[in-house]
Amino acid sequence: MQTLTNICPEKQHTAAALGFFDGLHRGHRKVLALAAKQEKCGLLPVCLTFTESPKAVMSDKPFVYLMTREDKLRSLESVGIRKAVLADFRTVMNMTAESFFFDILLKKLRVRELFCGFNYHFGKDAEGDITMLQRLCDQNNVGITIVPPEMMDGEVICSTRIKNLISEGEIEKANDMLGSRFGFRAEITHGMRLGRELGTPTLNQQMHPDLVVPRFGVYASLVTLENGGQYCGVTNIGIKPTVGGTKPLWETWMPEYRGAELYGEQADVRLLSFIRPEKKFENLTLLREEIMRNAAQAQEDYARMNSFKNLIK
Repeated sequence: MQTLTNICPEKQHTAAALGFFDGLHRGHRKVLALAAKQEKCGLLPVCLTFTESPKAVMSDKPFVYLMTREDKLRSLESVGIRKAVLADFRTVMNMTAESFFFDILLKKLRVRELFCGFNYHFGKDAEGDITMLQRLCDQNNVGITIVPPEMMDGEVICSTRIKNLISEGEIEKANDMLGSRFGFRAEITHGMRLGRELGTPTLNQQMHPDLVVPRFGVYASLVTLENGGQYCGVTNIGIKPTVGGTKPLWETWMPEYRGAELYGEQADVRLLSFIRPEKKFENLTLLREEIMRNAAQAQEDYARMNSFKNLIK
């Protein structure tokens, strides 16, 4: 998949999926998959999105994401998008809705088919909505498909709802709505070596600063190492109150791993289930006993959940 950071003139006609697609949840994937299918009709499947969420650019409040850019690009490619345009929102935010349609979509992207969600807005101050977009497409011989909301358990699947679920520790429901598993890939760094003393050496990773922070506690996880090996993980997210920690950490023990040290390598850790909230133990012996119980639960959840192949890992 080709990735661009500027909106450049296309040489062929395109089928464009429009949206920021934070997390690429199940609703997003429907929009993108429909655009990808147009390749059979001779159109180039393109995703027009942004490097930052428009909400982050327009607001002074901190904004957190569901997915790293690396994961987003990988997922876009997996659904059949051939070109991803990650534009700077600031370059188009002051364009009128009609200018955006004619100058960007028609002239530069040469769209013949458009795909977007039911709540898509465009143009300065989000003045353009799907009603306007439908009218502009009809007047200019451009096909348009507006995808209705994707529902789960009577709820509309949306990025905000998924973030709230992750913050509350409802990771299984969040993953179901995502259609993938929340987590990230990061370098393994040195820690306090407490896990080694307890017989449970951990992979220490810095929390990704742009991602939503899960509820502090212990999770079952899926760990993929640089060599492709996959292992059940017991991931602790929190400040380690038993040993007087103050800085949030993301640490994972792989009960079945017997290989060499992995410092400096990259590990991909995806949360599967919430086991227990963070708590302080009276001593390290009690902590180790609890870790062993958590590992048994994690291995059970890992065996159950890793048998399903419909989730991107």
